Amino acid sequence: MQYFPIFLDLKDKAVLVVGGGEVASRKVEALIKVNAQVTLVSPEIVPFLHDLVEKGQIRWLQQPYQSQLISEQYIQVWATTDNTSLNHQIHADAKKAGILVNVVDDQPYCDFITPSMMVRGKIQIAISSGGASPVLIRNLRESVESVLPQNLSLLAEFGGQKREQIKSDISGIDGRRAFWERFFDDKQVMDASDLSQLELRYQQLLSEPELPVNEVIWVIYDEDVELLPVKALRFMQKADLVLHPEQIQPECLELCRRDAGRSVYTDAQTLAQELKKERKQNRYICVFVHEQHAGLLTGLPEAGDRYFGPGAFKNY
Repeated sequence: MQYFPIFLDLKDKAVLVVGGGEVASRKVEALIKVNAQVTLVSPEIVPFLHDLVEKGQIRWLQQPYQSQLISEQYIQVWATTDNTSLNHQIHADAKKAGILVNVVDDQPYCDFITPSMMVRGKIQIAISSGGASPVLIRNLRESVESVLPQNLSLLAEFGGQKREQIKSDISGIDGRRAFWERFFDDKQVMDASDLSQLELRYQQLLSEPELPVNEVIWVIYDEDVELLPVKALRFMQKADLVLHPEQIQPECLELCRRDAGRSVYTDAQTLAQELKKERKQNRYICVFVHEQHAGLLTGLPEAGDRYFGPGAFKNY
């Protein structure tokens, strides 16, 4: 992973943008949406930027760029001109001042890059290829947007409203996490169109006892992680514990819930011992088994266990 993903709070933070064309317009438009204090440097600017200046949304220094304009007040510097040598000078000045700088469309001269964004109210989803393939990311974004719930913004708003209240309604982090999983998986919640419907279902689910969960899923995998079905991924994201062999592709584990426990098994005996202990804990357990070692499944699965992945159709 080349870049560390992070969301910056730029509210009321000073940002310098050098350039006055269409590229600068795109960056400035995004910056003012998060309430950054934008200073624009350029002898001339396009009508869109001029309109923002007239409205008092950005500050315009109507002059050519000069090195002394870089100062420690700025948290970011954007170089958006069509002059490569000037952009590189801006980069050098920013680095000398210890300020994060982005030279647009010139990746070696970027301390950070901006991902493709999907925004649904308080929900922000960012996708990046590390600058390798913007068109691929655009296509991926369109695919993701097509499956996002229509009421995603509403769900996020409701969850934010209940952030403190649920601490008194349900004790313990694990209990609250389990409740929210049950809540957001609920069909009435997924179909809700206003906050009152969500509040009603929230109260109903609080009063309904949660049934103990003791579920084991067996994920039979091979070298092609993309062959795992979507339904398997949904259960992997619920797993409280992941049992896996030592030699497993990191991509498989990265698809599981990040805060799930992880334990390595070396053979069928150690796996059987671990499962016997963990089945008593009322947990979602995900067991990875390579397709070549499907013999591990002999005698270990119990009635009600689920199978996913290549070869999962076989009668183990």
